[in-house]
Amino acid sequence: MRESGRQHHMDALFVLLSFGVFAVCVLLVLLTGAQTYRAQTNRDQESWDRRTGVQYVAAKVRHADEAGAISFSGGDGGLWYDTLNLKETYGGEEYVTAIYCYDGYIRELFTVEGGVYAPEDGEPVLEAQGLRFGWDGELIQVEATDVNGNTSRLVLSPRCPEGVSA
Repeated sequence: MRESGRQHHMDALFVLLSFGVFAVCVLLVLLTGAQTYRAQTNRDQESWDRRTGVQYVAAKVRHADEAGAISFSGGDGGLWYDTLNLKETYGGEEYVTAIYCYDGYIRELFTVEGGVYAPEDGEPVLEAQGLRFGWDGELIQVEATDVNGNTSRLVLSPRCPEGVSA
């Protein structure tokens, strides 16, 4: 009779140890999955931060790509400029959308052509450390530096290169 009681305790101990090992394995799998998910999320966020600035500018340029609509200002007199200007006509009035980087943001300002504005007047679009534009007579180059200091470059070939001015 005593032998049966001892066997019962051994069976219960074996079940309890098996449950403990199973619980530890489940916990390790969950922790590994959480770390993998966190790494994937961080990688996706960095990729988004890195590419969004240049893709935003590319979309704006493609939208405004017609003769005489694209110009640059605020440069060093060479290849690179600080502001992209996209001209549009509404109701017979000329307007300009200025895209530039100021105070940690890529900004966009929609104003009457020739209007006077301060850099802080533009609407913040995306956090960034820098944005600059290049024009070599054929291709538009865009360089955007994200909040992490990563620089992305994009080269655009406008359909109307004769309409682009610096």
